[in-house]
Amino acid sequence: MKALAALLLVAMPLAAQGPARWETSYKAALKRAKAEHKLILMDLWTEWCPPCRYLEEKVYPSPEAQAALSRVVPFSALVQKRDRTPVPEGTELAKKFHLEAFPTLVILDENGHEVRREVGAFHTGAEFAAWLAK
Repeated sequence: MKALAALLLVAMPLAAQGPARWETSYKAALKRAKAEHKLILMDLWTEWCPPCRYLEEKVYPSPEAQAALSRVVPFSALVQKRDRTPVPEGTELAKKFHLEAFPTLVILDENGHEVRREVGAFHTGAEFAAWLAK
């Protein structure tokens, strides 16, 4: 019983945070990062990429990832649709940040300068959260 109470005390703050609010435009992400004095997590992805979908469906919704995402401004930069049609803003960002593979996660400072990146998907929310905390 004590273990359950301890677990609830840890989990309640995570649940109270709710799901992370992802920005869908670079300009909005920069504006929010400056206002909140946070780093930006830019996820460059496509609708046809299985590892990209895995991040969206399995990793990002996890409690560990949600807690980590609360400390940054998450920004979803869709580069291509399912039929490989380019998305203008995402394509422009892919060129600007020299995208080589999907997914690519880029940490940016509040001025849009790259801090670090990771290419590929994480297996778990805990693995993602550990990388984001570096």
